[in-house]
Amino acid sequence: MSDEELLDDLSGFEFEDLIEDVFRNLGYENVRQAARTADEGRDIMMEEVVDGQRRAIVVECKHTDTVGRPVVQKLHSAVATFDFDGPKRGMVVTTGRFTTPAKEYAADLRQAGDPFPIELIDGTDLREIADDIGLDLYNGRIEIICGETLRPFDPTADVAAPVREAFRDIDNIATADLPTPDSQVDFQPVVLITADVNAVFETSVGVIHRINQTDQFVVHAERGHPEIMQGSVRRLVEENRRQTTELDEDAFSEVFDAVDVHRFGQTETDYKEWAVGRLRDRHTTTVTYTGDNNVTYTKTCEPNQSDISVQSITPVYLPDVRQTTHLGEYAYPLEYYAAGPSRVTVEDGIHRCVQCGTDGVDTDYTFCANCGSINCPDHIKTERVEGTPVCTGCAVTERFALRTKYFYDDENRAQFRAEYEQMPIHEKAMENRPLVAGAVLATLVVMLIGLSGVGLI
Repeated sequence: MSDEELLDDLSGFEFEDLIEDVFRNLGYENVRQAARTADEGRDIMMEEVVDGQRRAIVVECKHTDTVGRPVVQKLHSAVATFDFDGPKRGMVVTTGRFTTPAKEYAADLRQAGDPFPIELIDGTDLREIADDIGLDLYNGRIEIICGETLRPFDPTADVAAPVREAFRDIDNIATADLPTPDSQVDFQPVVLITADVNAVFETSVGVIHRINQTDQFVVHAERGHPEIMQGSVRRLVEENRRQTTELDEDAFSEVFDAVDVHRFGQTETDYKEWAVGRLRDRHTTTVTYTGDNNVTYTKTCEPNQSDISVQSITPVYLPDVRQTTHLGEYAYPLEYYAAGPSRVTVEDGIHRCVQCGTDGVDTDYTFCANCGSINCPDHIKTERVEGTPVCTGCAVTERFALRTKYFYDDENRAQFRAEYEQMPIHEKAMENRPLVAGAVLATLVVMLIGLSGVGLI
């Protein structure tokens, strides 16, 4: 099936949707469709800036094999009567071809210096434009194909820098001793959408509600399940949207152990329609007003689809990096969204006690070199023989002088047991300092009582 036949499978309205997306991709501004009834020969309106001056463009879409002179003449009149404070011009776009009289009429307007020139774009021109902007002629829509991503790591440091930074808070382990973490990056599709909402709601008493604002939002563009991003992730994308780099899978495969690029899987039209629906919901409100008869009324004000103009749909990839550090019996994940040196942490398995799950960077954690665990203060002890940290999860224990002692293993416990047997009684007592302190305090109390009894105090 040829390109022309594939485009011809579209309905007239679908073709207008397609052309709207084409012009938005080409960089025109304020691209919007006219109402689909009584459009007065104006299917699409948009604007361009030439030498600092804003100019309106009125587009007529003809989904036919042949376009003749009358269509071009009609558009010329529609441009001349279009309400715009500034220069104007027109375009006719077709999947087919223009007749010789149509071409001659457009050429005569240009040669005469007419203030409302008409540009003609036929099926051949449309296919060339499609090649330039990545138009998928199979379904007649613009599949989002993006080659730009926020940076998955700080270009001034190596990829493991975030892991080393996280481990600096952990006692008893040097970052220089850390093994290289396993690392993978998933490039998640994101679109940044800007849209204008202009709506006026009137009743017999006049205007009761007005909307005139620009909305911008960041969308996690999961196929079939787009979701508006909030908070720190949204700010990460917005603040770094211009700090992008080429999404070169081969180059990133030399840095990461695994690389996965998720497809957008939808078209610009899909995201535009989704955004318009969300904006209509967002701006729908109930207004209370007083009528001419002094009766109070309520009215639900919901913007029409035509009240919302999507100005731009900008795709970019957001790197989701997951790095796992293996220490002893344990694996510590660190997952974050990255934008060069900036990042938003999704999961921090480093600042988490393996015994009880206590997590958070405000807690002091200690590394147990015996088993490789990271522990909160409630689950870390001092090993009696070595004098270094050992966790309650792997330590072997035994009570000496009525107090529990912690050891790396049975060998260390046996070594201390032998030493304990050889200790003088006062040294054994010192193995339970609270008990010794209590005994000293009790002795002092007895002495004070005795001295009081004989009248010496």
